[in-house]
Amino acid sequence: MSSIPSDDLNPRMTRTEIRASLSLASIFALRMLGMFLILPVFAVHARSMPGGDNAFWVGVAMGVYGLTQAFGQIPFGAASDKYGRKRVIIIGLVLFAFGSFIAAAATDLTWVIVGRALQGAGAISAAVTAFIADSTRDEHRTKAMAMVGGSIGLTFAVSLIAAPVMYRLIGMSGIFALTGILSALAILVVVYIVPVAPPKPLARQVPFIDVLRNGELMRLNYGVFALHLTQLAIFVVVPSALVQYVDLPLAAHWKVYLPVVLVSFALMLPPIFIGEKRGKMKQVFLGAIALMVAVQAGLWIFMSRPTMHWSVLVLLLFAFFVSFNILEACLPSLVSRIAPPAAKGAALGVYNTLQALGLFCGGLLGGWLQQHIGASSVFAVGAGLTIAWLIIATSMKNLPRRGAVAANA
Repeated sequence: MSSIPSDDLNPRMTRTEIRASLSLASIFALRMLGMFLILPVFAVHARSMPGGDNAFWVGVAMGVYGLTQAFGQIPFGAASDKYGRKRVIIIGLVLFAFGSFIAAAATDLTWVIVGRALQGAGAISAAVTAFIADSTRDEHRTKAMAMVGGSIGLTFAVSLIAAPVMYRLIGMSGIFALTGILSALAILVVVYIVPVAPPKPLARQVPFIDVLRNGELMRLNYGVFALHLTQLAIFVVVPSALVQYVDLPLAAHWKVYLPVVLVSFALMLPPIFIGEKRGKMKQVFLGAIALMVAVQAGLWIFMSRPTMHWSVLVLLLFAFFVSFNILEACLPSLVSRIAPPAAKGAALGVYNTLQALGLFCGGLLGGWLQQHIGASSVFAVGAGLTIAWLIIATSMKNLPRRGAVAANA
């Protein structure tokens, strides 16, 4: 359990907890913005660059961010355990900014790849989520992580809306430069706005191999891999489906994404709050996974029967974001509560590595399946992976209701 220095028995989140959660969630959102913002426009822009006529290398330029993130999460997370969260986060933001400016100055695709790889190399997600875990009590951690999950969904929606407009106004170089400037500003947020985390209680050092052998953690790590593989694979197919079946041009996709994300975020909060209060988080968690299976099955049926009304597709997207946002909030909270106190950063490093690998593999697998087998196969494979997750998760331990940990401490 985290030791919060003030107002420890307050049943509500303290101002310090809210401040830490919001400021750190904004930094996490910046990381996702670096990945999401180029997705709607880069493939088209790349054609105007030397080397941009090779679709494979364009894909590498888009996906290398997630790949280098995957390799960096464990060492950055472990370093944050040893040297402090803020110091590691600042180093990662410097790397991110440096990579952004290299990509902004790039005159060919090779240097864009170098810049994107350096952006991802500052892999601070584990350190940020560990910092949130340090700064919040157990009974409020899922709410804090919900802010992170919500920031990811909102960042994705904002990127879909803003990217085409920004590309017209400042070009791709301007977009990269802007993300670099925002990263530099985020360093000021870390230094001056993020509160100092409470001192960690003395705890026995945990060998890294013990983190890898922890069955409860590994079932969560598989879950985040399957979730983010599914997320990116879906959005390899869905934009084309909106054009084909809804007759909605790419520039107008925000009209679907924005309301779906906003309403789904509002609806995902009550199950989390009730689940925590009544000690039913396992049931909420399993229900969200089951909903994701239903979404995958529904999308498979829709793509197999294109005569279905387009509103079914929009309804399935809404259900996807409800499920995704609940799981995105629950997963890091569960990892932080299960992980040994002295190895939270390392455990979240493994978790975020599997998350980044899921994104990278989702893009590759989704594209390959769509090209060689058909769009509906993407959802069939996703449903299979999610069913396996549901089976694995049914034997997970339940956690005490909100406040029970504090009361029993």
